[in-house]
Amino acid sequence: MKEPAPMRYNLDAGECASMNRKTVSGGNEVAKAIKPASPKAGPTGKPAKPRCGLCGKAGKLIRTECCGKWICDDEDRYVPFSYARNCCHRNHSRYTLCGFHHNEEHPGHWKDCLKCREEISETEMYVWYGTNEYNFEKLENPPAYEPTKCATCGRVIRLSLEGYSVSGEKHWCAECSHKERP
Repeated sequence: MKEPAPMRYNLDAGECASMNRKTVSGGNEVAKAIKPASPKAGPTGKPAKPRCGLCGKAGKLIRTECCGKWICDDEDRYVPFSYARNCCHRNHSRYTLCGFHHNEEHPGHWKDCLKCREEISETEMYVWYGTNEYNFEKLENPPAYEPTKCATCGRVIRLSLEGYSVSGEKHWCAECSHKERP
């Protein structure tokens, strides 16, 4: 008796994709076979198509390299230097502790990694990386922190969302940075 073929999804064209891409140290992309999660049965009794764990779309998907979750394979949509945050895959890889931990090749789990905590020196940014909307799992009990304030005007600077400049321990909001340093 022939063994059944593994389930595959090409969530774009409706048929096959069970490979994950990974860039190795030489800069080359290699494909790595992945095992799809057993999809739960949908209302028709057939296995449900996987969906992006962040936006819920069922289009072109890939598994994350860090945690193996389904996510949109949309990094090709990112426009370099636009700083847009409209790509699920890029957002998870670049703006979460899970992605940071994996990209920095730290051992163990990201939730209890002391190296991650040390390397993201601003507590506010560490908390944001662990609790923002690009996470599949949120950091439980994030550390408390004092909001960062502009050294000139005293306005609170949201480090994860706003432009600012830093010199030593001092931060300046974008407006004061332009006034003092044209």
